[in-house]
Amino acid sequence: MADQTNQNQINIELSDEMAEGVYSNLAVITHSPSEFVLDFIKMMPGVPKAKVKARIILTPQHAKRLYRALKDNISKYEAANGPIKEQEGNEMPYQLGGPIGRA
Repeated sequence: MADQTNQNQINIELSDEMAEGVYSNLAVITHSPSEFVLDFIKMMPGVPKAKVKARIILTPQHAKRLYRALKDNISKYEAANGPIKEQEGNEMPYQLGGPIGRA
């Protein structure tokens, strides 16, 4: 039985640089029939240019798993800390000057 448990474990390495993470206050999600692309962007008020800080490319199956994991974790967070307050309406906090994505 212990051998089965060890077979299901994954050893994940996290470098010091990656452990610091990156800040993102905007996400743009696009997709094709074969992949989902999540661009995490840092926008600064009054600055007309923004940089993509990280891009994650997922298969549709992995995107759905991520969706379910986020939904589950948000539910657990709200159960412990109360509801997360959203902005009034569906307004984007910044205008990007192109097609408007939602995150």
